[in-house]
Amino acid sequence: MSDDDGKKTLGLRGGARSGNVKQSFSHGRTKNVVVETKRKRVVVPKPGAGGGAGAAGGSVGGSGAKRPAGISDAEMERRLKALQAAKAREVEETAQREAEEKARTEERDRLRAEKEQKEREQREAEERAKAKAEEEERKARKAAEAAKAAAAPAPSPDEQQRARSAPKEKEAPRRAAPEREDRNRGKARDDGGRRAGKLTLNQALGGEGGRQKSMAAMKRKQERARQKAMGGAQAREKVVRDVQLPEAITVAELANRMAERVGDVIKSLMSSGIMATQNQTIDADTAELIIEEFGHKMTRVSDADVEDVINEVVDAPEDLQGRPPVITIMGHVDHGKTSLLDAIRDAKVTAGEAGGITQHIGAYQVTTDSGSLLTFLDTPGHAAFTSMRSRGAQVTDIVVLVVAADDAVMPQTVEAINHAKAAKVPMIVAINKVDKPSANPTKVRTDLLQHEVVVEQMSGDVQDVEVSAVTGQGLDELLEAIALQAEILELKANPDRAAQGAVIEAQLDVGRGPVATVLVQNGTLRQGDIFVVGEQYGKVRALINDKGERVAEAGPSVPVEVLGLNGTPEAGDVLNVTATEAQAREIAEYRANVAKEKRAAAGAATTLEQLMQKAKEDENISELPILVKADVQGSAEAIVQALEKVGNDEVRVRVLHSGVGAITETDVGLAEASGCPVIGFNVRANASARNTANQKGVEIRYYSVIYDLVDDVKAAASGLLSAEIRENFIGYANIKEVFKVTGVGKVAGCLVTEGVARRSAGVRLLRDNVVIHEGTLKTLKRFKDEVSEVQSGQECGMAFENYDDIRPGDVIEIFEREEIERTLD
Repeated sequence: MSDDDGKKTLGLRGGARSGNVKQSFSHGRTKNVVVETKRKRVVVPKPGAGGGAGAAGGSVGGSGAKRPAGISDAEMERRLKALQAAKAREVEETAQREAEEKARTEERDRLRAEKEQKEREQREAEERAKAKAEEEERKARKAAEAAKAAAAPAPSPDEQQRARSAPKEKEAPRRAAPEREDRNRGKARDDGGRRAGKLTLNQALGGEGGRQKSMAAMKRKQERARQKAMGGAQAREKVVRDVQLPEAITVAELANRMAERVGDVIKSLMSSGIMATQNQTIDADTAELIIEEFGHKMTRVSDADVEDVINEVVDAPEDLQGRPPVITIMGHVDHGKTSLLDAIRDAKVTAGEAGGITQHIGAYQVTTDSGSLLTFLDTPGHAAFTSMRSRGAQVTDIVVLVVAADDAVMPQTVEAINHAKAAKVPMIVAINKVDKPSANPTKVRTDLLQHEVVVEQMSGDVQDVEVSAVTGQGLDELLEAIALQAEILELKANPDRAAQGAVIEAQLDVGRGPVATVLVQNGTLRQGDIFVVGEQYGKVRALINDKGERVAEAGPSVPVEVLGLNGTPEAGDVLNVTATEAQAREIAEYRANVAKEKRAAAGAATTLEQLMQKAKEDENISELPILVKADVQGSAEAIVQALEKVGNDEVRVRVLHSGVGAITETDVGLAEASGCPVIGFNVRANASARNTANQKGVEIRYYSVIYDLVDDVKAAASGLLSAEIRENFIGYANIKEVFKVTGVGKVAGCLVTEGVARRSAGVRLLRDNVVIHEGTLKTLKRFKDEVSEVQSGQECGMAFENYDDIRPGDVIEIFEREEIERTLD
């Protein structure tokens, strides 16, 4: 509203001013609007605060703000002074920063100027050297031209004029070149001045305190400068190396053996079309090409060369010393081998064997009355331990063949003779049990003639002694015969060399770990020696002799138990002492890989026909899987060999796993997955394995005599044999007439001529004595009644199941099938 309307505007008293504003609308309409304008509030300071504010000139007083409540004049004065002091410090710090920045800028400019000065001096020196070289080259060229001109005929005046003008034309561009270089350098310096805003750390420090060149780098630089001054760098002579090349090698190892950079070898391979990284393996032929390309010499080596470090050393005759003979007791089971050895060494070991049967190879040393030392190996006589006897014959010097006088020569006796002959070992026949009334030593000597063993009493060269382990008869004569035979052999060995021996037995002891019974054959085995034996290696932690005592060393022909292997070796493995543990590990790994490849090759069929044949055989053969754990390696090996012989073309025993030591939870898990029993020979299952076996229903059987084990497995395998089906003929019937019956088909009117006809029996239809059908009866009737059987001489009606081609005159053969259980021999 306006004042003309006589109305007043509502507003603050004395605080607002009113005015008119004209608003324009569409279609030419207008309207006057009364608006109010607020005046700015002006705060007038109190008289007491005005002086302080004017003196400070700060934000508190100068802005006209009121003093906070409760602040005295003294406090206000103190705050103003503090504010002034802070402003003064800020001014000083700003000035100091500006001074430091100015100093840094000056230092930067100075460093840049020095660097430019150095570069300028270096360029000038290079230009002077270049000009000097050009001048010398020009002088040499002039001298050469003068010599040539002296030898050539005098030129014509025109040619002399052209020759004088040519140098000037050549020098013109040469003089212009330095001028262009100066202009370009000036331009580059101008650009450097404009682009000098970026400053590196080395530039700021001027080379002081930053990264500096090493003394070797400075020496190399001086050497290059010296060679350059003397007329250029001399070419480094190529070092030709002899590179040992195995069957396969990695790229990095090949570069290392050639002392070349890996990148250069990879480039060479790429140029040959082979893309390979430094960790990839290449074959020997490719590596040979690379070696020839780099100019080195190549020597082909095989993986088997790792065993060269244990090659047999030929001992000098003066180093050889006498050693005790190694005697092996062999013979048939229960012929008294162990009892004879007991009588010799006055010890009872038979009591410790289950059933009085020797289960392991034992090695003992015996001192005779004459003071000579003898080493005896006692081998089991059971046929399952053939391989153990074989190893005994290989490491022995003399074989004592024990034959019972009351039993004569038996199959295992013949095997022992064959082993001794194969090993070319002298034999002594000990005819045992001569104290028995039924003893007949003459029959023993006569039986031995059939196997080409001629004893002395039969005019041969094989010594024979009649002995009795019970009464001690003939033991002295036997020891004398052994000593005589050893004297003839002149057994010698070198004790002052690296030891070599044979593993007689190996086992996994719970407290001591893998333990191997080793017969040292050459050298001396000492505590702390590093050795490799078969696929295992180790360091001799302790040596224990046959009496259970710890010894520091063992010489030739001494049997000891060796502790410190990393695994259980095979009985019969050869032990060799090496210089370093790395050599032993490398040899053991190589042997393990070779054995693994052999096992893989033996188990894999190479052709499609072999695969199909193997699958067909597996379909027709039933397998009895078994898992075997034994106390020693020799027993486990003998059990596996015995079980592999069990079976025929239909059934066989398959040993999934054999090992040494207690039955563990892992063994039970394998047995559960394969559905096979676990057989423990002189070992037991631990607590966790027993619990797992009970939960999963795995059968664990324990044995201590190998006879019982083999018999039980044979009985179990017999259960897999399919029963034999035997046919018993119970009657014959002739067809007299054939009738057609609605709903039944053809029915034969028969006369039972022999035996009896039963409905549950099998039948065959014979026509002219040829079988044309075999099946079952659908109906058997006597008159109109269904009957179960019809006796001989009676008539009946017969109908075949699903067969109607019957004629008068045919003969019906009636039989019953009987299942007969079979057993393995």
